[in-house]
Amino acid sequence: MKNWMIACIVFLLSGGAWATNPQVAMETSAGTIKLELLPDAAPKTVENFLEYVKSGFYDGTQFHRVIDGFMIQGGGFDEKMQQKQTRPPVVNEGALNQKAGIKNVVGTIAMARTPNPDSATAQFFINVANNPGLDYPSQGGYTVFGKVIEGMDAVNKIAKTPTGAKDIPVTPVMIIKASIVKTEKKKDKEKS
Repeated sequence: MKNWMIACIVFLLSGGAWATNPQVAMETSAGTIKLELLPDAAPKTVENFLEYVKSGFYDGTQFHRVIDGFMIQGGGFDEKMQQKQTRPPVVNEGALNQKAGIKNVVGTIAMARTPNPDSATAQFFINVANNPGLDYPSQGGYTVFGKVIEGMDAVNKIAKTPTGAKDIPVTPVMIIKASIVKTEKKKDKEKS
């Protein structure tokens, strides 16, 4: 009863609405993946990713690196494996991940980058295993900025895709469209 009362007080103080994190739907040739982004754990990275989504950058790109038991990577190459032009890199937020208790575990999405921790631009990966070696402070950390909330079946299907040289899928796995999901805030239905 006490916890319920506290929840009601918080709800009323917040103006009768529960805050929601941004969500993105990624329609792929293997199924739809729905992501919840975590701005509290990686604000600059979430902002960067959303800008790429809003601009349509990811539409028509492919998952170009697939390693079952590790991760699936996409967001940088078109259907002809031509690398797309990106905006400047975003600063690594691995230290913020650590403070928030966010890790590279199954179902999280993180930024791909070069050995330079501050080199991430548009490419991302979805973990299909727990990858503690990618967490801050190891190698500067790979910034986790969200998690899969629907569509892990599609992620796992992509992870099982046969690959050839450089872990590139033999049959391209395309991101058809990435879009921001309009989430409605939950409101107190008794208020009008």
